[in-house]
Amino acid sequence: MNDIKKIVLTGGPCAGKTTALVRIIEHFSNLGYKVFTIPEVPTLFTQAGMNYLTKNKGFFYEGEKATLEIQLALEDKFMRMAQECTEQPCLIVCDRGTMDISAYMSSEIWADITRAVGTTSPELRNRYDAILHLVSAADGAEQYYTTANNAQRNEPMTEEGLRIARSLDKKVIRAWNGHPHLRVINNHDDFEAKMRRVLKEISSVLGLPQPIEEERKYIVEVTGQLPDDCIESDITQTYLQGEPGTEIRLRKRAWDGKYVYVHTTKNQQSATEEMVVERQINNSLYEMMLRLADPTRKTIRKHRHSFIWQGQFFEVDTYQDQLEGLIILETKGIAQGEPVKFPPFLKAIKDITGDKEYYNFNLAKKK
Repeated sequence: MNDIKKIVLTGGPCAGKTTALVRIIEHFSNLGYKVFTIPEVPTLFTQAGMNYLTKNKGFFYEGEKATLEIQLALEDKFMRMAQECTEQPCLIVCDRGTMDISAYMSSEIWADITRAVGTTSPELRNRYDAILHLVSAADGAEQYYTTANNAQRNEPMTEEGLRIARSLDKKVIRAWNGHPHLRVINNHDDFEAKMRRVLKEISSVLGLPQPIEEERKYIVEVTGQLPDDCIESDITQTYLQGEPGTEIRLRKRAWDGKYVYVHTTKNQQSATEEMVVERQINNSLYEMMLRLADPTRKTIRKHRHSFIWQGQFFEVDTYQDQLEGLIILETKGIAQGEPVKFPPFLKAIKDITGDKEYYNFNLAKKK
């Protein structure tokens, strides 16, 4: 059967999704992929007469329930079509996905809707191979923020409108929290850098070798209060025995009483390229694979705070057990030469970008 990958392109208002979709179609079509794009269902519904701002609770509920049902139906139909395209690999790109719908209502209403449709939030997240969240221009790139290119956008072009857009951005990220391949695409002074990161992340999902890029890392000291809207999680990493030059990792991530288990393999193809393969596994397989743990390495445990600050995505890991006292800030997708916008509540102690001593694989070594 044709190997079909399905990803979600999402993000806050004015994030660059429309441009990204055009680039994705052009780039991957040129590589021989059949690219299907599923349109943003709420936009279709709004154009057809749905009012998502209505105060009529019954109308709102039926409209949102129908939105989810149509989203699921469209995805299923396109998946069946893709399965018939046996002559070439297929990529399905969803302009927003099922969990985006949950960001615009209370958790109680969402629970009622998913129950009525016969699904759950974990099941909905697991429908996709990757989630790419493009950060809204309202956060860190305000000079480029506009509502002129989307007639369905409701937030006003004011400081209050920017605040609403930032809030929506963070709600959407939180809705997808727990997906093993959630990638947040930063804003950049150079918009092209944002688009290149989108293409790179999709290429990784498709199993294409990628250039080795060092993520910016710093040992930091927390000097103030972290943002209230941080996503917090506890991470347990165990390294498994493998061939020389291959890194195999098991990761258990826990948040709000939920767990996700991911198996990752990294192979360096050359001095400049590597292949990274991630797959979500269940608890039983996770427990079984723990028996293959590398005896020369300890398990790493850390508490993570994830947040956006001025359009850049940060992860602050507070290490535990044998590494207690170590706090590392890691940035994702900041272009070469672009400055890191350090939050005022963090003090950079040491730049450890590219320092192999601080790779988790090496931190896990038994002394």
